[in-house]
Amino acid sequence: MGEWALVCVVAWFVALSVYDVRWRRLPNWLTLPGAALILIAAALAGRGAPAAVGAAALFALYAATHLLAPAAMGAGDVKLALGAGGLTGAFGPDVWLLAALGAPLLTAAYAVATVTRRGRTVPHGPSMCLASAAAAALVIV
Repeated sequence: MGEWALVCVVAWFVALSVYDVRWRRLPNWLTLPGAALILIAAALAGRGAPAAVGAAALFALYAATHLLAPAAMGAGDVKLALGAGGLTGAFGPDVWLLAALGAPLLTAAYAVATVTRRGRTVPHGPSMCLASAAAAALVIV
């Protein structure tokens, strides 16, 4: 992964995380273009198929969760799953699995640690971003 791509992904993850913490939502104008760029970059790097599989798999898991329990996961998280799944899928199934398992664990740990007020939501986007970045970093570094 080129340095410029790394900077762009980190900036995208930071923007998503800040937005989700502040407004408790992930807008389409942040999630979808980033996912598209990740899939295009992966294809150009010769990793298009694993990225597409990773994006589809994580999207399917998150979409199923959202459909079964809409209060548990927002639609923005489902759309972010395309980019996060594509990024981690491009690095291989082990990276994808680490990020896919790490994100809900990070969100749960944050919820327990902060003991949020009743009715207050816990943003999941930052955990998705952190887990994806950390899992990818294990391969990059």
